[in-house]
This record gives sequence, structure tokens and C-alpha cells, in this order.
Amino acid sequence: MDELIWSWKGHQISYTKILPQDGSTASGRAVLCVHGFGASKGHWRHNLHALAKDQCVYAIDLLGFGRSSKPASRLDNEPETAGSVRYGFDLWAKQLVDFYSEVIRGDQPVTLQLIGNSIGGVVALNTARLLSERGQAPAQVVLIDCAERELDLKRLPEQPFIAQLSRPLVMALVRQRWIVANLFRFFARAGAVRAVLKQAYPSGGNVDEELVQLLLKPSQEPGATESFRGFVNLFDDWLAPQLLEQLAIPVRMLWGEADPWEPLEEARRWKNAFRCVQELEVLPGLGHCPHDEAPEQVNPILERWLQLGWEGAQRA
Repeated sequence: MDELIWSWKGHQISYTKILPQDGSTASGRAVLCVHGFGASKGHWRHNLHALAKDQCVYAIDLLGFGRSSKPASRLDNEPETAGSVRYGFDLWAKQLVDFYSEVIRGDQPVTLQLIGNSIGGVVALNTARLLSERGQAPAQVVLIDCAERELDLKRLPEQPFIAQLSRPLVMALVRQRWIVANLFRFFARAGAVRAVLKQAYPSGGNVDEELVQLLLKPSQEPGATESFRGFVNLFDDWLAPQLLEQLAIPVRMLWGEADPWEPLEEARRWKNAFRCVQELEVLPGLGHCPHDEAPEQVNPILERWLQLGWEGAQRA
């Protein structure tokens, strides 16, 4: 996949674009794939070409991840410094809204669909909210093991008493750059990455050296510790249910039954609670990133759902 660069608010944003298989760019259809925490556009390595049959397919590195710029983090109550940003779901959603307007749409009408994995799912939902407020609602959002964000303060009452009691200390500790730097160095090792992948990909499918390097290399770039600091301090930000209750467009959800971090029970609750959620498909034996773990199972589902999204947009 060729890397393209888009300049956004003084930052360099890396993305890739796959043209429809017939080479046409006039279909008026586009899909934007949004990666999860610690990943990048390359995490869609087994999906982009399969989805680009009659539409342009984009994958983007969120600010702070992959090959995109990694500016310094600014937390609440910290003084603003030159070039610093407050990482969070509003920042990333605004990035995608501008990407749609400036890169995908340009001067021609384009119907957009969003696919997001893990925190990319929350970003996709928030992007859909902002676009809807502009009268440019996407045709659909597809969530793949969307982040449930159980450490958010709004979910603290659900946590065990000891977790509630220790939360202020945890929050104070992860604000400290020296602590975050040591924590980041521990995880930014090939052995640690492989251990995490063993959990995330329970079937072991497609866990190869390419994937390890895809996750490891961005962590070696300047600023990677800062984006990590910004993310681990997101204790009061958007939750998926807050966004789902505001959306009128279709949302479809794909879930690995063996996801070690995002319980399927919560996804089932979303399916029953929010009218916008049209379908929930469960993939037995798969984990947090089924699109990469078993693309042969996931791609046909995504192709079918994208077609439903286009048909629904035409009827609207």
C-alpha cells in the first residue's frame, strides 16, 4: 500500500487510498477504515483490496499513531505549549471530518461509510455525529469490537470497590511523564507485543512478523510516548452508548466472541438498547481484531454490509 500524506493543522497525516478494481474514481462511494489503539492504517492489510470493488477505500493513521505526527500531549489544567494537543475522541473525529471534506469529498459529492475497530469504533461514531450535525451524515457505521472504555469515570460505579478507591491514585500517577515513559518502554518491546497479540488473536491467525513490526515500529518514533500519555489519561471522554443514542443512521456491529477486553455481553446490550443498531454478528473463537485475525470470514460480511449501506443511502 502506498503511503500518502495530508497536512492537517500543521501536522502530517499518513493515509492510504485503494481505488475501485475497475480503476474508476467516479463511483461517488467511499469507505474510511479507522484503526484501534496502538495500531495504524496497516492493520487493514487484509481488508482494503477486498472491499475496493466498486468504491474507494481509505485507511488513515490517527494523529499520534502510525506514521502520522505525534505532537506533545496536553492534559486538563496543563498550560498550552506550542504544538501540543489534547488527545481524545473529539480531536480524532475532527481530524476525520476534515479528511472527508478536504481529501475524500473535495468538490464532488461522495457517500461515506465508516468502519472502526476498538477505539477506532468510538472515533467513527463521533465522526458520524459531527458529520450528521453538518447535514453530511454517513450512510452507515460498522463497529468491529468497539472499545467499551470501562476505565472511564462515567463507568466507575460499575467497578469493584477497590478499583473505585484506587482510581484517584492511578489518575495522578499516569499524569507523570516519567511514569508513563517507563510504562511505555515496557510495552514497546517485541516480546511484549507478541504477548499482547497472543491475547488479542486467540486463534493465532495472521500473527506474523509483519504484524509485530507494524505495531512496534511506530512506538520507536519521536513523540510516541506523548500520544500514549494522552490516551491513558482519557478518563472522561465519549462512551459509545452516548454516541449511539444520538445517531439516526444505521450501525452494524461485528464481534469476536473470544475478545479478552470488550465483553460480548455489553455489545448485546447495545444491540437491544439503541434503535440505530441494525445487526450484531458474532464470530466464534475470534478475538479483538477479527478483521485481521480471520479476514476470510470478516471480508464477506463487510462487503454485504457495505452494500446494504449504499442501498439504504439511495432510498433515503
